[in-house]
Amino acid sequence: MFDTTKAFSGFAVDDLDAANQFYGETLGIEVRTEDMGILTLRLSGDRVIVIYPKPDFTPATYTILNFPVDDIDAAVDDLTCRGVELTRYDGFDHDGKGVVRDPGGPQIAWFTDPAGNILSVLQDQ
Repeated sequence: MFDTTKAFSGFAVDDLDAANQFYGETLGIEVRTEDMGILTLRLSGDRVIVIYPKPDFTPATYTILNFPVDDIDAAVDDLTCRGVELTRYDGFDHDGKGVVRDPGGPQIAWFTDPAGNILSVLQDQ
């Protein structure tokens, strides 16, 4: 039964207006306001991610959303031009742009949304 459903993911924020502005205007993703005031991100194909308000919200301490990219340097440059600050974590060797280029894994850079949710752009080797 579950292997034929169109599953989707969701996460919480403390401010839907700030989320709408960040995901829609800053990142350039199609955002729709749905019934009950939730937001949906419309990604390529028919992928949908739900964003909902949570009054006692606390951001997750892990990456909730990853954006695979073809060119990590171009993606990081674009994010920086849009005013997004990259996050640097202890224990990772970040380069001057804030990208971790571990030979055993993807090239990755992290950033947060206005609610403090952790996001990433990553490029496979």
